[in-house]
Amino acid sequence: MKVCIIHDWLVTYAGAEKVLEELLKIYPKADLYSTVDFLDKNQRSFIMNKEVETTFIQKLPFAKKKYRQYLPLMPFAIEQLNVSSYDLVITSSHAVAKGVITGPDQLHISYVHSPIRYAWDLQHQYFKEANLEKGLKGLIAKMIMHYMRIWDYRTAHGVNYFISNSNFIGKRIEKVYGRESETIYPPVDVSSFSLCTEKEDYYLTASRMVPYKKMDLIVEAFAQTPEKTLIVIGDGPDYKKIEQKATDNIKLLGYQPFDKLVSYMQRAKAFVFAAEEDFGITPVEAQACGTPVIAYGKGGSLETVKNEGKFKTGKYFYKQDVLSIKKAVEEFEQENYNYEKIREHALNFSPEIFRQKFSDFVSQKLEEM
Repeated sequence: MKVCIIHDWLVTYAGAEKVLEELLKIYPKADLYSTVDFLDKNQRSFIMNKEVETTFIQKLPFAKKKYRQYLPLMPFAIEQLNVSSYDLVITSSHAVAKGVITGPDQLHISYVHSPIRYAWDLQHQYFKEANLEKGLKGLIAKMIMHYMRIWDYRTAHGVNYFISNSNFIGKRIEKVYGRESETIYPPVDVSSFSLCTEKEDYYLTASRMVPYKKMDLIVEAFAQTPEKTLIVIGDGPDYKKIEQKATDNIKLLGYQPFDKLVSYMQRAKAFVFAAEEDFGITPVEAQACGTPVIAYGKGGSLETVKNEGKFKTGKYFYKQDVLSIKKAVEEFEQENYNYEKIREHALNFSPEIFRQKFSDFVSQKLEEM
């Protein structure tokens, strides 16, 4: 059986690339395609140092740094990839990969991290953050996104089966494409986060400091509760703004190496997470340390953090505001948590389980064909 995998773009190693890494472990002989491939030599181990077939965008001016600005060309580019010789086509898509053209005798399975966020329900949020709400540039951007929506919906019919990375994304797939999907949670490297039952008297939040992560709300909430200690790890465009809101009980550590992050995560009383994520890897990593999570109760957190049942792994707050975070922290301190059980829950998101569920799904669909 000939297999190929198409990924949107290869420029870094993040959540979508971790999924790709596991797909290549399942299908090590698969050929790999992408719109562009700008991985450094020392970044290529996760794709098994494979040669990648790319599109014409690879050779366009300034593509290495400005590849996102060629998004309007990507639908056309992805359709030029000739994958007609493969029996199984797997696309790993949060943008255009799922639009590759396949025939009736080919099985096309698309693992969707999200339908194109900035083209659908999050368009207004993205345009606001990019200052594209008004003016000629804003008008052009809106016209491009209109075209992207038409193309994105049309190409959904070329996919035999969709896999979503959470039930939350499954609802978005149903809303946008009118298609059902199977949820297989993305792999989290839980083995790199070991259990620690000796918790210290501080809370932790860690993320890239960008607007939708709502790190400023967490800092404001703890600034109003000076008796509680908050440690903040991460940097980004909002760092200065958040730094100005920090009080003496809040320690901003900026970027920290992985081992330091794990150490703080293991010893924290709880991990605080205020973003609405499609899935959200960091809360699972915290739980792998046995650390409870205080999370915004929307999106992927509703599936990764248990707030009820025989045992809890954390607590939700349902509004992205300072008061709701403060109240959730206060209520959290009245509850008891079993750190071993929290880690057991996190193990459900391991790479081994991802590989097993994905390969079982594909085997079943191949048999049906």
